[in-house]
Amino acid sequence: MFDQEELARYGYRQELSRQLRFRDLLAYGLVYMVPIAPMAIFGSVYAGSGGMVALAYAIGVVVLVFTAFSYAQMVKAFPMSGSVYNYAGRGISPPVGFLAGWVILLDYVLVPGLLYLVASVAMHATVPAVPVWAWLLGFVAVNTVVNSVGIRMTAVVTRVMLVGELIVLAIFIAAAGWALSSGKGRFSWEAFYNPDTFTWSLVAGAVSIAVLSFLGFDGISMLAEEAKGGARQIGRAMAAVLVLAGLLFVAQTWLASMLVPNPGALLIDGDPNGTAFYDAAQMAGGGWLATLCAVATAIAWGLPNSMVAQVATSRLLYAMARDRQLPAFLAKVSIRRSVPINATLLTGVVSLALGLYMATRVDGITLLSSLINFGAMVAFLVLHVSVVVHHLIRRRSGNWRGHLVMPVVGFVILAYVVVNANIAAQRLGLAWLALGVLVLAGLYLSGRRPVLSGLAPAQPQQRDVERV
Repeated sequence: MFDQEELARYGYRQELSRQLRFRDLLAYGLVYMVPIAPMAIFGSVYAGSGGMVALAYAIGVVVLVFTAFSYAQMVKAFPMSGSVYNYAGRGISPPVGFLAGWVILLDYVLVPGLLYLVASVAMHATVPAVPVWAWLLGFVAVNTVVNSVGIRMTAVVTRVMLVGELIVLAIFIAAAGWALSSGKGRFSWEAFYNPDTFTWSLVAGAVSIAVLSFLGFDGISMLAEEAKGGARQIGRAMAAVLVLAGLLFVAQTWLASMLVPNPGALLIDGDPNGTAFYDAAQMAGGGWLATLCAVATAIAWGLPNSMVAQVATSRLLYAMARDRQLPAFLAKVSIRRSVPINATLLTGVVSLALGLYMATRVDGITLLSSLINFGAMVAFLVLHVSVVVHHLIRRRSGNWRGHLVMPVVGFVILAYVVVNANIAAQRLGLAWLALGVLVLAGLYLSGRRPVLSGLAPAQPQQRDVERV
């Protein structure tokens, strides 16, 4: 009831169904992050970090712990869908919120397309008779149907998929541990620190790649209007998912780094085919383990991971549309299923089109990954600023540790990672931000400047959002 009253105070009705418990949020976040996500980009992070792949993931956890803390502060202040869009818009100002939402769209709208593409390319390599476009179509169709049925169906399906991913990961860890104890590979701590290759800028650049594996813990905040227990549960789930997934990422990449067949060649040539982890798995257990890891990764990215990514994207579109900052048809909610049906369908269509187009480009996967990471990290920077502005400056909070020290430290570390990110990603990301500024200017010129309801507490108002 408290969360419904909070929504009414900001001018919204409780339209989405509150069915998600803590364990559902935990499963959602783990599926979104994918416990076996490093398998797909292991070679890129290994080469980018000078072999210190486990260190890159460990630093990634530290960096994003500060971000998770800032999320927890803002979701308590504004317990509603929309994530950074709402937190920046209400914590700083509506125009800043629009730009934050625009930047994070680069993350949320592109993520499903990337996941579908990676999964489809991997499945095509495993089953060459089925073309990439057919895998894309199949993945998109299945996920769109499940997400259109309702959030409970999504939660059930993703929980089942999560169990499968954890089983595969357990098999790999056991096989890798046995192989190392039997004399295969070489036991080493160089994945955490190698004095011959270490520089802070090198590791920061690798962290900017590894961040792709962590994206998803923040997606839990999109479910603030569908969680039982509201903001408190959201904050707990985000912290738990981040730490748990981080431990799994560090463990599997450390083991794989000790089983890479030719580490010198991987450092020099990179991993253009994306098979470095599977080569390590083959050394650990043979061809069957390599195939198992490859197929499991493809299915994880193509079904449960992209399924929850579609959920998060649709909630962001819904939140911006009900504030009239995106077309109104995206704010339509299905009465029977309590889901933003049009936003869900549009996300599926855009993901399919994007995946099909990027499949024709040699650099499709790399380009999408870089853009997604840049968009997410810039949005996280805005999140940290919103904590300071809203709590410390506006509300005169006396919590200096939580509302100044934590967000400032998180901002500084993250800013360093962004500065050392891929140059092409920086340029394209800034071009996207510039386009957002032009769109914002167009909204002002057309008399539709960003306005968020409930910023000045008054009598609760009901926004007439069309339902279907």
